[in-house]
Amino acid sequence: MHPPPPSAASPPAGAPTPFEMRAPTRLVVGAGTLGRLGSLATELGAQRVLVVSDRGVQRAGHAATGLAALEGAGLATALFDEFTEDPGSGAVAEGAARAREFRPDLIVGLGGGSSMDCAKGINFLVSCGGRMQDYRGRHTATGPLLPSIAVPTTAGTGSETQSFALVTDDDTGMKMACGDPQAAFRVAILDVVLTLTQPARVTALTGIDAVSHAVESHVSRAATPASRVFSRAAFALLAHGLPRVFADPADVAARADVQLAAAWAGLAIENSMLGAAHALANPLTAAHDVVHGQAVGLMLPHVVRFNAAAGADGYGELAAHLADEAGPPTAERLAVWLESLVASSGLACRLADLGLATPDVTALATAAAGQWTAGFNPRPVATADLALLYEAAR
Repeated sequence: MHPPPPSAASPPAGAPTPFEMRAPTRLVVGAGTLGRLGSLATELGAQRVLVVSDRGVQRAGHAATGLAALEGAGLATALFDEFTEDPGSGAVAEGAARAREFRPDLIVGLGGGSSMDCAKGINFLVSCGGRMQDYRGRHTATGPLLPSIAVPTTAGTGSETQSFALVTDDDTGMKMACGDPQAAFRVAILDVVLTLTQPARVTALTGIDAVSHAVESHVSRAATPASRVFSRAAFALLAHGLPRVFADPADVAARADVQLAAAWAGLAIENSMLGAAHALANPLTAAHDVVHGQAVGLMLPHVVRFNAAAGADGYGELAAHLADEAGPPTAERLAVWLESLVASSGLACRLADLGLATPDVTALATAAAGQWTAGFNPRPVATADLALLYEAAR
């Protein structure tokens, strides 16, 4: 995601390709660590804290626990919850208006990816003004942002270790990636207890999303030796932990592995990028309301097969972590395992299973070709290729 700047001097022959490594977020990991939220906010100099948390998280009691921890440390608090899954630009603007009234000096995103991304979006608008659409792309902040803390209650998006917010453009229905190094959370609290209240479908959607992040970032054209360390570590944890979570949602040790893996995968994305599966998934969400984790999980095995030659080494490194003994670690073995994982999660494996037996493939492929992530796919992918991938998934 952050390719090295051009150098005036050419590297000597045989020298490794230069790269950078960014890890701006302090991780605080362990059961019960939500109780440290107040002291961690105080360490960042906070006195007034805006907590961004969706209503489902409130019903689970986690937002109240976080607010109590902040108020117990003597901090003034306010809550913003006027948003839904995949927050839109209008909801983020409403949150920014609430923030201007309250004048926070720190923002907390407490919930799943929607809460964390909404918190980042509010930070952009309240700190720099304008509309969310103004911040599409990277390095787009026009001034200093407020410090922020993430408290994920799901294990999937990796937003807690990324500097990008995914916000839906209310005018087009498409997701906008809005990023700046300052938007990264200063601290992320990974408290596994918070993940135990996820409904089974949310566990499946977010877990499959985390797998897609590990797989796509590992073979991304922008991947580096450092980003691949985190991609591999994330995949190894997910390959063993996620099937255990699907089989026994109360398996706390497996839940903790998946939660940490999601954060590692987010860090891998922060230092590389994604690929064609995400480019294919976004139009399905925009045009047909297919939830992101479902869309990307359905498309990923087909993309792995499409990329098999270009990504052979990377896919082989990941497949070597699979516990089954289904043959040598190849792209095909990885694709078969991914299909089996999606099926075991209870999600749909084909577009027809979602009522999309005859989608407008041409329109979907045209939209997918315009997605930023398509440019990072290890094998160049044209509109015609994307159309064939949708056909394969029907």
